[in-house]
Amino acid sequence: MREDEVAKLIDHTNLKPTATTGDITNLCNEARRYGFAAVCVNPYYVELASKLLEGSGVKVCSVVGFPLGATLKHVKATEATHVLEKGASEVDMVMNISAFKSRRYGEVKSDIEAVVEVCKSFNALCKVIIECCYLDDGEKRKAAELVVDAGADFVKTSTGLGPGGATVEDVKLLKQAVEGRAYVKAAGGIRTLKDLLAMVEAGADRIGTSSGAKIAEELKAQK
Repeated sequence: MREDEVAKLIDHTNLKPTATTGDITNLCNEARRYGFAAVCVNPYYVELASKLLEGSGVKVCSVVGFPLGATLKHVKATEATHVLEKGASEVDMVMNISAFKSRRYGEVKSDIEAVVEVCKSFNALCKVIIECCYLDDGEKRKAAELVVDAGADFVKTSTGLGPGGATVEDVKLLKQAVEGRAYVKAAGGIRTLKDLLAMVEAGADRIGTSSGAKIAEELKAQK
């Protein structure tokens, strides 16, 4: 793959609780330098990232209901509204994992729909993190089905903060489950060019990683 093709797959991410203004500034500068698809930051830093990336073509993504997904539906919708008003154009929300494990599928779908509705009103993308490490294969397929039925744009493997991240097997499973009706984002533990290419080969359409600059430099060195 060409350097620009790889760059446009990457959501350059820093969601650490200790991330400083300097860390986010560096993240945005790297994203601008390499031409990444987006930066992904916590809500607090959306306004800063939007200012730093103005005119760059790099989008700002923020998280909603992160990282547990157990926030109330109206709170998630409100949070989505605020980050989009501050300049985000993509939202990565966490599915209500607790409700899902309780098989309260109607509530899970309604939760996603509330955020999707907000995103659509801003012409923004909605990605739904299902946190695969907590689900068996049947549950992963069911979760992907709910994401699609709720109208979201992406199903995403992981928060990156759970006990496990993206796997090739999960990406393949989700790609098959959505049947072209949504995209797949792989995130969590993707630290090298080899990791990224394996996820893309498995069917990932977007890659969430805090190692975007390292991966870009690795590809440049190979060329």
